Amino acid sequence: MKSKIRSRLLLYFSGSLLIFSLIIGLTFSALFSQYNMKIHKSVLESRALSIAQSLAGFWSGSADQGTGRGMASQGMGYGMYLRFLDEIAMTDVWIVDPNLEQITRGHGQSTLAHRDLPPEAEAVVTAALEGNTTFSESFGAFLGAPSVTVAAPITLEDGEIAGAVLLHEQIKTIRGATENGLLILLVSMGAAIVISFFIAGALAARFTKPLGKMKTAAQRISRGDYTAKADVAQEDEIGELAAALDDMADKLNVASQEGAKLEKQRRDFVANISHELRTPVTVIRGSLEALCDGVVSDPQMVREYQQQMLSESVYLERLVSDLLDLSRLQNPDFGMEMSVVDLREIVEDAARSIRRMADGKNVAVLLAHVGESFAVLGDYGRLRQMLLVLLDNAVKFSPQGKAVEVALSASKNEIALSVRDEGPGIAPEDLPYIFERFYKQRSEENKNGTGLGLAIAKQIADRHGAVITAKNIPNAGCEFSVLISKAQSQLNTETNGRNADDL
Repeated sequence: MKSKIRSRLLLYFSGSLLIFSLIIGLTFSALFSQYNMKIHKSVLESRALSIAQSLAGFWSGSADQGTGRGMASQGMGYGMYLRFLDEIAMTDVWIVDPNLEQITRGHGQSTLAHRDLPPEAEAVVTAALEGNTTFSESFGAFLGAPSVTVAAPITLEDGEIAGAVLLHEQIKTIRGATENGLLILLVSMGAAIVISFFIAGALAARFTKPLGKMKTAAQRISRGDYTAKADVAQEDEIGELAAALDDMADKLNVASQEGAKLEKQRRDFVANISHELRTPVTVIRGSLEALCDGVVSDPQMVREYQQQMLSESVYLERLVSDLLDLSRLQNPDFGMEMSVVDLREIVEDAARSIRRMADGKNVAVLLAHVGESFAVLGDYGRLRQMLLVLLDNAVKFSPQGKAVEVALSASKNEIALSVRDEGPGIAPEDLPYIFERFYKQRSEENKNGTGLGLAIAKQIADRHGAVITAKNIPNAGCEFSVLISKAQSQLNTETNGRNADDL
């Protein structure tokens, strides 16, 4: 990853910078050349006009101003003045005399007649003598190199055109300044590219570093280490990707723990089933072997063995029935027969059924209700089954002569049901686990219990959107509470109804 992404980033950045530099260089070269030529022409024109103005003043102040304005009439003073102008102009200075139709050239060069000029150059001189300042590049043959020429008229105070000044500058001099500027630009751009390359390398490394962290975290996750974290804190797309990776690791960790928990529950379930089945099967088999082998022949002993086998078979039937009920209730596709039922009627029905067992222990079952409307949407049989589980436990653990209190209260939004006994209560260490499968108290009262009753009751409550809890009452036994929200009950029953329709 490091060699690929970083190299690509450097390549893309360097390529983009190089293309940008070429575009900027070509654009700058064209614009700077034009600008430089324009500036040199402007300076050359300014110098030409200044020399023309100076010559006009010189001629206007000469003694023979009124009679002769030709160059020959100026004498030695004019020649020295021309040499002075030639020195300060720092370029070729030509003075055009319209009277003699000749051109005096600087640096000791001989004079030149108008007719010796090519038509294009002569047109420039003619335009200057007419009072116009013009430019031309047609004097290169006389100067030995391509040049730019500016022609400015020498205008006296009375407006008369006394001549013209021509200044020349070689184009290579102008281009030399342009080339120097371009050279400086190229050097600067080269230095910028080198510096930018190192900066791009640092930025690419900073960009790929969090990717490397995420790669390491992903590899650890793929090996099953769901605690791995990318630990990238950035407020950008990479940070969001790292956060998503960390969130995925957290969810996988939770799922892994849940999976391990479910696997443990499955093993415990198989172990519990094996344990619960082994005892009654062993008893039944032992009794049958004793009867078949004639070991037991006494009629009274035979009846006891038969009664034992019947009791164990009843226990097996109950265990299988509870397992089937729990399996069905845990299946989300299992539908219930939902209808509008009166919870008070269900409580009374369940109380009548449990009184037979309660009367055997001399335990009273007391009913109380507060409110008027106890109508809910639910499965009559399953709600009755849930209540029977709670009442069976309450009677089972109640001492003789005590009472089991069943209280029902209704409000506008919910119905509360409680089953309270006066037994010893639930051990604090057992209280968090009483609704788990096969979890039961090891006591004489619960020796025939399967450990599935409260798990079934909780599943029925969940399927009705109810909340079932248990708590110990200090010095007064245990209380199971069921809280049914009327709105939630309706929502869950509508869902269960749809599932039932699908089956």
